[in-house]
Amino acid sequence: MPATSSSVGSGAAGAAIFADSDSRKYRYFEPKGQRATHYEDMTVDVQPDPERYLIQNWIISFADGKGAYVKQNTAAQSSNWHAFRAPDQEWERTHYQRQSKIETMVQSVINNARKSGAPKTFDKAWVKILQGQLGAWKHAEFGLGTSLMQAQRYGYTQMINNATLTNSSYKLRLAQDITLYLAEIGMDLPGWDDELGKKTWLEDNNWQGTREAVETIMGATDYLEQYFAINIVFEPLVGEVFRSGFLMQIAAANHDFITPAVISAAEADYERNLANTIDLMHILANDEKYGAANKKLFQGWIKKHGALADKAAIGLQPIWSMPHSKPVAFADVRAKSEERIGQILGELGLKR
Repeated sequence: MPATSSSVGSGAAGAAIFADSDSRKYRYFEPKGQRATHYEDMTVDVQPDPERYLIQNWIISFADGKGAYVKQNTAAQSSNWHAFRAPDQEWERTHYQRQSKIETMVQSVINNARKSGAPKTFDKAWVKILQGQLGAWKHAEFGLGTSLMQAQRYGYTQMINNATLTNSSYKLRLAQDITLYLAEIGMDLPGWDDELGKKTWLEDNNWQGTREAVETIMGATDYLEQYFAINIVFEPLVGEVFRSGFLMQIAAANHDFITPAVISAAEADYERNLANTIDLMHILANDEKYGAANKKLFQGWIKKHGALADKAAIGLQPIWSMPHSKPVAFADVRAKSEERIGQILGELGLKR
């Protein structure tokens, strides 16, 4: 392993050998591939670390003496927290570009649909479902986004924080998209109730399991537990069940071709977030020194959040009986979600 300024006790030029110390690239890390990507150049070693080049220890510390970033913010352990590279390679510029494109697409779909009078053709029972059930789901997305926003502050490296924060941004964007979408089509539908979604989220028994699962994640104090619980457990067992298994498949049968377009970006978001999470958890689960302990920790998180997610999913079952046209059965959607989480856990060497 190359020497660092910390290990030699000096920050003087030539005191340590880095990845590119013999070139003019000024890069102080080993890239994942043969060459460093733009993403790596923008994220790796952006934040200080006394174990990697910061010889004077933390520049800023809290009143209790802890530095700006603390490994103990998670029960998981790693031999090298800096090994993670997000597969989606998203950083600030690319993230803003992608979010902008999605917002442009969503707004275009809504505007064109309203111009053609599409909301007025929705099945009447489906209109009620959008007000109450989709209106309730935006609160779940907002809660998960808020949880990830908190989690990203405690990650030990910029690469982990970047992936967590972009995940948060996607969730908050979807909550906003749903809010604006419902408000806009509501202007075309007589008797529309903007408050029904909030009331459903807070009072409808069908949603209380989902509330409990989301609020438990929000209350977790371990940032990796939050990240793990959302993408490895909650999303395949609850998120995809409602978005893909209900909204995406049943909307068209009830004369609604707008909602699937608005929600579709969230499915692509999740695939990116899932890939990032699996990559990070795979590194931790296969760590030479701490892998066994991390797997035991992960199994505990699966048991805790899996039970809550199961309760949430089963609680949502009555929603499948609400539309007049029911092309997909809840049992089939549920079976698919079980297969999905089995595949995800299998990649990490974990089980339900």
